[in-house]
Amino acid sequence: MPARWLMWVAIATSLVLAGCASSDTRNDPAPLTQYTPQVSPAIGWRAPVGSGSSYGFAPAIVGNAVFAASRDGKVARIDAAQGTTVWNSQVAKELSAGVGSDGQTVAVVTPAGEVIALDANGEVKWRARAASEVSVVPWVGDGVVVVRSGDYRVQAFNAANGERIWSVQRPGPALALRAPARMNQIQGLILSGMPGGRLLAIEPGSGAVVWEGIVAVPRGASDLERVNDVVGIPVVRGDVFCAAAYQGRVICFNAKEGGRTVWANNLSSIVGMTADNVRAYVPDNRDRMHAYELEDGDAVWVQDALRNRRVTEPGVVGSWVLVGDLDGYVHALSAQTGELGGRISVGGGAIFAPVQTMTGGALVQAGDSSVVLIQLN
Repeated sequence: MPARWLMWVAIATSLVLAGCASSDTRNDPAPLTQYTPQVSPAIGWRAPVGSGSSYGFAPAIVGNAVFAASRDGKVARIDAAQGTTVWNSQVAKELSAGVGSDGQTVAVVTPAGEVIALDANGEVKWRARAASEVSVVPWVGDGVVVVRSGDYRVQAFNAANGERIWSVQRPGPALALRAPARMNQIQGLILSGMPGGRLLAIEPGSGAVVWEGIVAVPRGASDLERVNDVVGIPVVRGDVFCAAAYQGRVICFNAKEGGRTVWANNLSSIVGMTADNVRAYVPDNRDRMHAYELEDGDAVWVQDALRNRRVTEPGVVGSWVLVGDLDGYVHALSAQTGELGGRISVGGGAIFAPVQTMTGGALVQAGDSSVVLIQLN
């Protein structure tokens, strides 16, 4: 049975406001604070896609191409260097998640669970049906299109013809978080976070679950208290891969040593994490940014200047950690100290998509679905 979804904003708000007076301001977004400019973010280019964005949307960067989608059913290919639109195709009335791509196949999904695959020229290759609704960005590679549906299944379709190849299912909780989530790959295996705090490593050709780890263990008496989904993207740095969970932990494993836990810290995140080669960066569910040493998990700094501003999954550009927020701003924090050093408005309303590192800067999909390259000067 598909999960009953909870929007992450509603959860965060209800946990704070339960039993509190209407005058309680603890959940109010922090005002934009003054800071000493240390970096000057600028918009390199902006490319329109369609209309609307949400938690299931994130552009795919493949070589010199950026693929992006919008809620109103459009999928676009954008030249990564110039920001010019190569093509823009209307593939459905509405989309719920996208984009996954390996450069040859581009995959998106609809609220009804339809998986749509396009070729590199924007022509529809095939349409197939997942087991239930999909709100997670598809993963494409090794000849397969992989989706995670709302009934806790991970399913793979042949990238050439849409034939279903395999399906993996795990038991899930009564409630699940509708939050940003993406899949990744390490040592030829697909990494997929799951509701209930699990992280799976799956062989893409056969669907065999090679490894299964616990990011967080459900605790509490009520279904709401026991929600602890893996959120964001599993981060891979060499042999180490890390993940974060709502009402759970941020944790790193060593793939070369059979998935041994390297370190774990209690932390609740709604959007997930990122890392460079030295540190991991993760906002908690109150939007305080935490930095940990990647080697041993030691805390380095905490920054609460963006408290309750509904920040996105962060990205790292050089020595700066970038996050978007509910007002369409992108903030630059020092990776060394957490100090706020720059800010820019990309407009379009609340940003839901993760900030992603790419050649020349950072890629952001604004709330109006337009894709923006931010350069740091």
